[in-house]
Amino acid sequence: MVKGFKMKLYEGQAEEYRKRHNELWPEMIDMIHEHGGKNYSIFLDEETNVLFGYIEIEDEKKWAEGADTAINRKWWDFMAPIMETNPDNSPVSVDLREMFHLD
Repeated sequence: MVKGFKMKLYEGQAEEYRKRHNELWPEMIDMIHEHGGKNYSIFLDEETNVLFGYIEIEDEKKWAEGADTAINRKWWDFMAPIMETNPDNSPVSVDLREMFHLD
């Protein structure tokens, strides 16, 4: 199963976002894998500061459970200063509907 979603960076935060992801904590990588995530990519539309995420997941329920882990909440807190977030510091994320797929 694949998920596509979008999020938004604050103006001027692209390099900081890249830096933080290039230094992604090992515990965060483990959590993503433990909750069924793999082949994860995030792209930036530099004109709008909109991020597009793509991830392959095993199961929607298992993936959603990863949001309620201590390491994930710590990551949200770490990322909140550079992107749009909800009151709990989770990123404002909009799921996108798949319109085409080719293997």
